[in-house]
Amino acid sequence: MSSVIASTAIRGRFLDIQNTVAQAREIHDQVRYFEDGLLITQAGKIQWFGPWSEGQHHLPDQVDVQHYPDQLIVPGFIDTHIHYPQTEMMGAYGEQLLEWLDTYTFPTEIQFEDPAYAEQIAQFFVNELLKNGTTTALVFCTVHPQSVDALFKAAEQHQMRLIAGKVMMDRHAPEALCDTAESGYNDSKALIEKWHGKGRNLYAITPRFAPTSTPEQLARAGELKAEYPDVYVHTHLSENKNEIAWVKSLFPEQNGYLDVYHHYGLTGSRSVFAHCVHLEDAEWDCMHQTNSAIAFCPTSNLFLGSGLFPLKTTWEKQVKVGLGTDIGAGTSFNQLQTINEAYKVQQLQGDKLSAFEALYHATLGGAKALDLEDKLGNFDLGKEADFVVLDLKATALQALRQQRAKNLEDALFALMLMGDDRNIHATYVFGQCAYVKA
Repeated sequence: MSSVIASTAIRGRFLDIQNTVAQAREIHDQVRYFEDGLLITQAGKIQWFGPWSEGQHHLPDQVDVQHYPDQLIVPGFIDTHIHYPQTEMMGAYGEQLLEWLDTYTFPTEIQFEDPAYAEQIAQFFVNELLKNGTTTALVFCTVHPQSVDALFKAAEQHQMRLIAGKVMMDRHAPEALCDTAESGYNDSKALIEKWHGKGRNLYAITPRFAPTSTPEQLARAGELKAEYPDVYVHTHLSENKNEIAWVKSLFPEQNGYLDVYHHYGLTGSRSVFAHCVHLEDAEWDCMHQTNSAIAFCPTSNLFLGSGLFPLKTTWEKQVKVGLGTDIGAGTSFNQLQTINEAYKVQQLQGDKLSAFEALYHATLGGAKALDLEDKLGNFDLGKEADFVVLDLKATALQALRQQRAKNLEDALFALMLMGDDRNIHATYVFGQCAYVKA
């Protein structure tokens, strides 16, 4: 791809959330909407944003305006937890977490020893993200370094901001999927040096979860985090009650599951813990105190029968949270589908998830969870120009429902509860159109 990125000008209906918030009730006041707006990008970043009536005077010479009068344009969706090697095993029947890993996940991941195979799935995965309006994701690879290379190369073709890492796993898994404390450290260090900060790529230290790493490996992961403080940590936490009991039996000297990670220096502002369905009070406090983040993965939590995530508690405890699809236990790449399930998870707990709060979690809130709110998540000047053009009437049923929409929030809610990849009209990455619906 050429290093010179042309200007783009997009006209249409724009919706975003202007600022991060401390409480859900504050989101409504941060909603920004232009019925007829203009976004101008230069070198992949937002150069001008506002009403068309003002912006048309700022248009660069010889730039064609792409007009989307009937669609809704929002910031690109951010997926805070997903496994690219599990793309082909979505919808695997009948198990809960630990059995599911043994039965389906590990046999699938062994195939990624083959670089050509990893490249094939990485290309498919990136295309699937774009087709679903996801422009940034925090991604698990496999234990194989070549799986990381394949993913970052696929993302680079679109100048896409991905965060990814090699799985570190030295026990309780097939021998073909195990590294060692030393090789996991060395391979991860080499990948950090190769990829972190190259273009829009960022690296995540990725122990699968505490049971599949020895104390020695977790200590080495902590050393990596100390050596490279601006890299990420990405792992799983308190997804399943049997898993939690297993961790407590493996690490009796630690005060619970999160304390295992905290003890080895793996909490912090760029540490993202997937699931957190069953956190204890002290763990919620530790998450807040360390500025760690949670990836809420509703389709996966329901599919594996893991439990109902208490989203309301993240606001009460002031813990960062974003949405994750968690492919392949998750059942859709699509964040509209993920929001659909997130809404139901909250309903089952007697709580409400508004359309604007859901948009926040999928965009600016997700960016905050990834410590990227200065670069992503809304249409502020200087931010990276990642956005998605949504068709609110992709089906006859949706068109009928949209006729009855009382206001913008109602229209957005109906889209989120009825929408899927058919509603993604176009996806723009770094100012350029990376996907358009055929």
